[in-house]
Amino acid sequence: MLKQTLITAAATAGLAAYAVRGKSSSLVAPSVWHGNRKRQTIALTFDDGPSESTPALLALLAEHKVKATFFMCGQNVRRLKEIAQEVSAAGHEIGNHTDSHPALYFKSPEFIYRELALAQESISQIIKPGLFRAPYGVRWPGLRSAQERLNLTGVMWTAIGNDWKWPASRISQLLLKKAVNGAIFCLHDGRELRRAPDIRATLEAVKIVLPILKQRGFSLETVTEILR
Repeated sequence: MLKQTLITAAATAGLAAYAVRGKSSSLVAPSVWHGNRKRQTIALTFDDGPSESTPALLALLAEHKVKATFFMCGQNVRRLKEIAQEVSAAGHEIGNHTDSHPALYFKSPEFIYRELALAQESISQIIKPGLFRAPYGVRWPGLRSAQERLNLTGVMWTAIGNDWKWPASRISQLLLKKAVNGAIFCLHDGRELRRAPDIRATLEAVKIVLPILKQRGFSLETVTEILR
């Protein structure tokens, strides 16, 4: 009896963990984690911006004629509105990444909605987002309702680059290994709400990866484009 109880408890805990963090899970809130697998396309996404370091990334993407998707925090948008406008003016897609970048664990539905709504309001002064990515990939009860109220599609990722802690060589190796049709890569042009973050590893990894992906025949698209 005790053994069965422990097995049941472990299974329940495993299901809960998958529901909250599993990239393919839509149990708590609907989300996508890859695009059309019949097309040789990949979407680069960047979280936590805009930051003072974002213009360097914009210059690199422009050099390679690549469009990406930026999931922005409302507080960063209000602090650096001109940089957020530069992202949009360059033709990149902008998504909602909450207002203050909290982990949504154990947060009330009201708190979750407020975080999404505040960010949506700030970003919509530039362009109205249709996509949302949860900080740390954490979904929690109440998020489904918030996404529906704000008409936001949840987006996870096929691979996350760990670019806030890894060197460029390791980041690029991971992304190239995970490069398959319809892949969505998660990187960062900010570091939560930090000012002037060091994103040199991210920039170097992108510089390494882009020409190789193109040589392999991949085209780089925004998330909305890759979902078609």
